[in-house]
Amino acid sequence: MDKQTARQRVSELTQLIEYHNDLYYNRDEPEISDYEYDMLLRELEKLENEFPELKLPSSPTNRVGGSAGAKFSPVTHTVPMESLHDSFSHDELRDFDRRVKEVFPDAQYVVEPKFDGLSVSCEYKNGVFSRGSTRGDGTTGEDVTDNLMTIRSLPKRLENAPEFLEVRGEVYMSFKSFEELVRRQEENEEKPAKNPRNAAAGSLRQKNAKITAERMLDIFVFNIQQIEGAELSSHHESLEYLAKLGFPSAFYYVCSDIEEVIKHINEIGENRGEYDYAIDGAVVKVDSFEQRRILGSTAKYPKWAEAYKYPPEEKPTKLLDIEINVGRTGVLTPVGIFEPVTLAGTTVSRATLHNRDFIEEKGINIGDTVLIRKAGEIIPEVLSVVERAEPDGKCYEFPEVCPSCGSPVSQDDEAAVRCTNTDCPAQLMRHLIHFVSRDAMDIDGLGPAVLEQLSGTGLVRSPADLYRLKAEDIAALDRKAEKSADNLIKAIEKSKQNELYRLIFALGIRNIGLKAAKLLCENFLTIDDIMNAKAEDIARIEGFGSVMAESVERYFALESTRELISQLKDVGLAMKPSEQKKAGGVFDGKVFVLTGTLPTMKRAEAAALIEQNGGKTSSSVSKKTSFVLAGEEAGSKLTKAQRLGITILSEEEFLGMINS
Repeated sequence: MDKQTARQRVSELTQLIEYHNDLYYNRDEPEISDYEYDMLLRELEKLENEFPELKLPSSPTNRVGGSAGAKFSPVTHTVPMESLHDSFSHDELRDFDRRVKEVFPDAQYVVEPKFDGLSVSCEYKNGVFSRGSTRGDGTTGEDVTDNLMTIRSLPKRLENAPEFLEVRGEVYMSFKSFEELVRRQEENEEKPAKNPRNAAAGSLRQKNAKITAERMLDIFVFNIQQIEGAELSSHHESLEYLAKLGFPSAFYYVCSDIEEVIKHINEIGENRGEYDYAIDGAVVKVDSFEQRRILGSTAKYPKWAEAYKYPPEEKPTKLLDIEINVGRTGVLTPVGIFEPVTLAGTTVSRATLHNRDFIEEKGINIGDTVLIRKAGEIIPEVLSVVERAEPDGKCYEFPEVCPSCGSPVSQDDEAAVRCTNTDCPAQLMRHLIHFVSRDAMDIDGLGPAVLEQLSGTGLVRSPADLYRLKAEDIAALDRKAEKSADNLIKAIEKSKQNELYRLIFALGIRNIGLKAAKLLCENFLTIDDIMNAKAEDIARIEGFGSVMAESVERYFALESTRELISQLKDVGLAMKPSEQKKAGGVFDGKVFVLTGTLPTMKRAEAAALIEQNGGKTSSSVSKKTSFVLAGEEAGSKLTKAQRLGITILSEEEFLGMINS
């Protein structure tokens, strides 16, 4: 390759890697597999080695891909949280060994699994957990202390601890927790998480720690970053010390030569299916801390460690059948049933086929031999058809009627095929689960199992029937005690007093989430106002688009919807109007950004006051920001506001503006 072509390719690769870095590290929404990303980075490294003059200081090969997000306070890492250089073959591992042994012929190694999660730092002062942060770009991370506090396996207090300890660990989501999360997301027809790593990263970086707690995250601690009050000389000694302090840690092997290292790496790869957590490789580290100090680091990687990445597995298997599942809003989702095949250490026999367009694009039919992949992902995917069962290449014909109720189906602009019957039994069950969920009507105790029983006995055929239940109806269900039946009836009665926005969200209107439901109810006071509103009126709400507005108008134009609302009124739902913003209030047209810890009130309470007085809140500071309400430990948002000359308010000044 000539220099001009190389320069163009380096530029293309840099832009592409930066794009995927942002998706992976900052948004937790990767579009490509880890292996595909690694190959892009490897190609860029190769070109930069061949043409050193083309390598820029800002090259992605010089740094960790993430950055500290604006929604959390920044934390500067005293000890950088370095990434590791990747190997993809045993020969590359031997090259790493050769470089180490040239300096230290007697070097020993520690081999550990490479966890596929989110790297964090946890600090302890006199044995008490004081602060936790993400890796970020390796130098600056995000303060996620509150969220880490929700992880049960992370010790909050250590016995016989040193004066100060900073450890590095990997936050992960177990396969069991991941499968439960995906099940809930699919029931609510939300976009399911792609893999446990994305799910763990997204869960840990939630602004609301309660959501993090619900996701059942775990952690493995694998390194001491800093320590005061104890002396340790090797990595395996530090791992033993961490275990004695009560930190959760995984298995490891101490090896004297590289062939022993390779043997254990192969063993770890072969046993991947036995672990309840995702690993995408193994890590080799020089054991001696003194040898590590002398070996040092490059601009990006330590020279005393190497990561081995397992190659993605792709295998052919026969498609035995296609199941059609019906979701809450009537979407028909095809699921492929395969001859079982082992991928990445686990047995795969099912995979989503997404929709009719996906099946037609790939030309998939029952009986075909297809190529499936599980490149570090828990959810397998179909790549292509390898061998067709039908010589003419015919693909599977999507059903023209709903497999649950036999009603006609239709395809919308989103490539989704839907059942046209709003009373479809398959939709009912998922609709009920959504209706009673926490952000909707919040009926505690009405889980899927109880709803299944109520639906199966014919007691509940619509959400309105929930409010006609009697304690004796519930007590008659299998294993339901009289007291729990009374508690459930009380929870149902309590939900009648919910604000209107909860009901709007509970109805499961297409394209209308919780935030949109709140906006709708802030602008239309009663359910009748909403039912009679035209799409053009709804579209005037800031934050609404024409698609959302049309969804609302179409939903309330249905006779079945109007009948349901009538029944809900009859059974006593209050449908309370949402608290209205004050027209012309003191904050009318003003945009607030909140940062830091306020002296007497929570930020959510302050945000509610702002909105009630006509203002809006934003998560980031810009030239459009009117005020920044700042408390203690305000971070980068405060700094940016000062730089832009934006007015900074204390809580006292903020409350004074409202009272005046």
